[in-house]
Amino acid sequence: MKKNWRYSSYPFMREKSCLVDYEIRTDSLTTSVGAVFCYLTEKEQIVLEDLRVIQEMCYHANGSVRGKLAINEEDLRWLSGRYDEYVRLTGETTKQFVLPQGNEAASALHSARSDAKKSYRALHKVSEEREVPEILFSYLGLIANVLFAMAVYVNQVNEIEEIPFISKSYPMKKRSRN
Repeated sequence: MKKNWRYSSYPFMREKSCLVDYEIRTDSLTTSVGAVFCYLTEKEQIVLEDLRVIQEMCYHANGSVRGKLAINEEDLRWLSGRYDEYVRLTGETTKQFVLPQGNEAASALHSARSDAKKSYRALHKVSEEREVPEILFSYLGLIANVLFAMAVYVNQVNEIEEIPFISKSYPMKKRSRN
């Protein structure tokens, strides 16, 4: 009997490997990044332009374990440069732990940041089963930090004050997110 693809959302769904979970997580990350677009206004155009590149790169990260590695040093340098620019624009605010809040765009960026961290964690699980290129860890970690800096920037341009989070569980030292 011929396979009817209408009943399959993803051809590898029944594999036992953690790779499937990573691919689903990075698909979710790519979707979350795209969900931010509709909330951005003209004054946040820089964020939209950067997110369009990042969204495509999330799908490249998705296929870079099962398929050919599609993330390279130039991609990492570009993303690192974008991080530096958002940190420059926001100043000290990106160096503190803040509650994930703000307008719709900032809140969606925080959700996407969380998805980037989940993708990183899923990649770690894959690395326990097979070799994973280290650049993928660097890239996903940096995406999470860029999304955080973007959220802070969006709040800043919309004059929404960040709310610092002071943990009752862990002593907090001033630290740099760089």
